[in-house]
Amino acid sequence: MKRLYIFILKSFLPLFAMTFFIVLFIVLMQFLWKHIDDLVGKGLPFSLIGELFFYAGVSMVPMALPLAILLASLMTYGNFGEKFELTAMKASGISLVHSMRPLIVLITLIAIGAFFFQNYALPPAQVKMWTLLFSMRQKSPEVEIPEGVFYDQIPGYNLLVQKKNPETGMLYDVMIYDVTRGGDNATILLADSGRMAFTGDMRYLYLHLFTGEEFENLREQKALDKNVPFRRETFLDKQILIPFDANFNRMDEGGIRSQYVGKNIIELQHTIDSVTNRIDSTGAIYANDLRRNAFPLLVDRRTGKPTFVHESPVNSSGIEEARGGKANKERTLPSTKRTGISSTNVSVKKEVAKSRSEIKETKSAKESKGEAEMEAEVLMPLDLDSLINSVPFEKRDRLFENALSLSKRHVNESQFKSATVADDKMNIRRHQIELLKKYTLSVACLIFFFIGAPLGAIIRKGGLGTPLVISVLLFLFYYIIDNTGYKMARDGRWEVWIGIWLSTFILAPLGIYVTYKAMNDSAVFNPDSYKELIRKIRGVRLPRSIGRKEVVINEISVPVALERLSKVIDECQKIIEKLQQKVGYKEFWNDKGLSKEIESTGEYLDSTVEYLTDCRDNNVVDKLSDYPWIYDTFLLTPTRPQWLAETLKWFVPLGYILFLISQRKRKAFVKSLDSTIALSQELKGILSDDLG
Repeated sequence: MKRLYIFILKSFLPLFAMTFFIVLFIVLMQFLWKHIDDLVGKGLPFSLIGELFFYAGVSMVPMALPLAILLASLMTYGNFGEKFELTAMKASGISLVHSMRPLIVLITLIAIGAFFFQNYALPPAQVKMWTLLFSMRQKSPEVEIPEGVFYDQIPGYNLLVQKKNPETGMLYDVMIYDVTRGGDNATILLADSGRMAFTGDMRYLYLHLFTGEEFENLREQKALDKNVPFRRETFLDKQILIPFDANFNRMDEGGIRSQYVGKNIIELQHTIDSVTNRIDSTGAIYANDLRRNAFPLLVDRRTGKPTFVHESPVNSSGIEEARGGKANKERTLPSTKRTGISSTNVSVKKEVAKSRSEIKETKSAKESKGEAEMEAEVLMPLDLDSLINSVPFEKRDRLFENALSLSKRHVNESQFKSATVADDKMNIRRHQIELLKKYTLSVACLIFFFIGAPLGAIIRKGGLGTPLVISVLLFLFYYIIDNTGYKMARDGRWEVWIGIWLSTFILAPLGIYVTYKAMNDSAVFNPDSYKELIRKIRGVRLPRSIGRKEVVINEISVPVALERLSKVIDECQKIIEKLQQKVGYKEFWNDKGLSKEIESTGEYLDSTVEYLTDCRDNNVVDKLSDYPWIYDTFLLTPTRPQWLAETLKWFVPLGYILFLISQRKRKAFVKSLDSTIALSQELKGILSDDLG
């Protein structure tokens, strides 16, 4: 290995190790601040808290690693630039990319290691961390009863102690509310003093009370009871055991391991495929049920006879009951033009039997053509209005009640099915997000290196000051974008791959841009270059700066100068006349001639000013700097590019706004042309005096 490569690696690795552990410590402090309520006041041993922080530190590596790479690479090349070591490398013929080769190889290896870490080491660590955290949340807090305040951390009990003796452990003026059976059926204990301790197995709280009374309801009190019997007990010595498990019980890891955080790539893909297949099969079942139950009572197009596709309280028993029961089952269905039902005296049951037999005859046709298509051709909905009108008026309420109850049941079933499918889709998105995260960490490491190293070579500042500020700002930008994409993908608003790769899509062009600028020694942080870019966008130019020449080689001809100034005046007057004419909306977008005239006049004015700089009269040369720039802009004559002008012309809201803005721009341009004419006439007068 070359000495230069060894030198670069020795400069980078200590900084990388230092920044990695600093960043990891910061994110761990954030983790502690977030979950401090779950840890404090529960008597957890330091070994257990240390175990939690170890697994939390492993789980925080994906957040700390990219920031450490960014900060270390920025500091390394910032130090090289500040100490002119990067200049020495370039003077020796070593380009920036050449000097980055050993670090590119190292970061690539780190990225590959990060992928395997995400796939094999991170899932078990996350399972351990969340299992410990959930177990600590369920751990009962230490019993530390304050004085003069009700203590409610014992489930089902409220304790009030007026005074405590820290030396003897005695409690004075004790009041205990036992609300395990509810607040209306509380048992109240009053004692002058007492002691409190835990049993040997730490599963019960032992209370030894002295000289007190107990009040208890003999039966459960109801809301309407006015007189409730109760029991009153006076005691001198009473012992109570309160269930209170003070032990730490570690949860089973199986529940967390079956979640998306505890799976590798193969397990995630397997779960995605299985849940997707379940959704597809469930959706097919729901679709078939909907197709069967959408129109429970249909009519055969060929015969006009009704057929019951789905038996329900409304289309069978409900209608029959509304029609008067068994005696009215032979009522005929009404005749309508839409359904073609004849008014023959045929019972509903017979019609149903006939229609079912006819449907059985078409079974072979359904198999060849498709059941859904065949039913769509043969069956049509029954005319429900005519059917309801055939029911006696006094029986219709029962019919509508049955229909309403059936509709509500279908709505509840549909909502339940929708919630089930939505949960499965959320589960799929969670697994897809975790699957893509296995790859995004490796890509983020590479991108942050190609941002940090070139940026350090550009700013040429070492140490922790400037690099730390830039790194934190860039990482915050990355974190906000990444978190936004994650939430959009999790909620199903975006495709999962778009949300997870969003930060990569945004930061990758930034890395390419910074690397390109550093390779070409471009001044990325030069404010003058950005000011010039803004001026070009706004169409603003700096004033002319023309100085006197000490030696004039090609002296001007005064008649030629007067002729050129006269032509400038004429061209400006022609443009003013056109600009002062009223222009319609369409002519505004199609007037290409005006744009060409403005450009040609501006070029001729520039050449005239250049010609007059050889004048020996200093008064003329001094006046040349007062000439304004004459040039065309998009807001003045928006005819180029042609495709953009045509697009904006037909997009009337935006096009009309630009049309109104252009009218103001034209008035300002007319003023600059007037000042050009006035200055040209003044110069003509000076030159004419010199000629005379």
